[in-house]
Amino acid sequence: MSATAGAGLSAWRFVTTFGVVSLLADVVYEGARSITGPLLASLGATAVVVGVVTGVGEAAALLLRIVSGPLADRTGRFWTWTIVGYALTVVSVPLLGVVGVLWAAAALIIAERVGKAVRSPAKDTLLSHATAVTGRGRGFAVHEAMDQIGAVAGPLAVAAMLVVFGGDFGPTFALLVIPGVGVLGLLAWLRSRVPEPSRYEVAERPPPGPGTPPSVLRSLPRPFWTYAGFSAVTMAGFTTFGVLSFHQVQRGLVPVAAVPLIYAAAMVADALAALATGWIYDRRGAVVLAALPVLAALVPVFAFSAHLAPVIVGALVWGAAVGVQESTLRAVVADLVEPGRRATAYGVYAAALGAAAAGGGALTGYLYERSVPLLIGVVIGVQALALAALPLVRRQALSSSARPEPRR
Repeated sequence: MSATAGAGLSAWRFVTTFGVVSLLADVVYEGARSITGPLLASLGATAVVVGVVTGVGEAAALLLRIVSGPLADRTGRFWTWTIVGYALTVVSVPLLGVVGVLWAAAALIIAERVGKAVRSPAKDTLLSHATAVTGRGRGFAVHEAMDQIGAVAGPLAVAAMLVVFGGDFGPTFALLVIPGVGVLGLLAWLRSRVPEPSRYEVAERPPPGPGTPPSVLRSLPRPFWTYAGFSAVTMAGFTTFGVLSFHQVQRGLVPVAAVPLIYAAAMVADALAALATGWIYDRRGAVVLAALPVLAALVPVFAFSAHLAPVIVGALVWGAAVGVQESTLRAVVADLVEPGRRATAYGVYAAALGAAAAGGGALTGYLYERSVPLLIGVVIGVQALALAALPLVRRQALSSSARPEPRR
């Protein structure tokens, strides 16, 4: 295939440039998310409130994609949805440092996640075209690894700024405007160079037949729905970092300024897990998905300890689980669904995860205040159910015509 594919950039350069966009965006919103728990606590939030706000935020980031995904497919304006979504995120975050009241901070946290909902199906569809050339698992994994450079740099920058500003959230959040401007500028450049990323995939695979069915339920293949159900179960038993960081600070294990450092370490684990599982997926297929429920079950075992060392281990395991979610899970969707319906699939898939995330965030926050051993038992039980369903997911994924044979 031509290095430019009629687009102006090679497929790998498109993936890596988009990785820089995500890197800068992560400096903004992952820097903010690393101190969401302590920020809300400083405004009077309890563990339940932190769990609900962060859970609803994740739900908004996922559930609303059931609207943005089909609209992106219908309009074909994938770049517009991507840019608008990023703009909402980079505007919402700096305002967190000036609102000063719990309800407004909660609203901005959710608004930032809405920005992710607006852009993600379109952005993942743009990336999926290029990964048809690079390899699904590897392409999404490299993008996620670059993304996590920002996810490490953001919390580290926030930690440093909290020290410099004496724990003042205002100027800390205000300085996150700078990478936000970089996000929008680089997106404008990338769009000008590659206005139609779908051309990458046209060279690799014939386009789908005309006439996408009007009903979402009829337009997506059965293996996709089975896979979405498996993923939703794993999210129903997945603890948010908001609750983890609440535990770290409220139990006196670390000062607020140290929480972003722990989050940054978790993002390093995220990147490494993404690269490893993406590489394995391209060669061995869906068997690698077994890693997710195992990691998710281990998170509360370590993360809610009364001692610092296992708490840090729990944060690293949490990061590894997120790495699998953000890279390999997205690659599987691209292999199960044809290009013409892919943004819709990403939206529906995210909605299933969002419903589970909302319940999971509230559930873990509630159980944390009642009984940590009960919380651990419930999460392990939920992930055991997901693991039991994996053989069916693998069989259906392998039978899907959209999935190429694993490369060995």
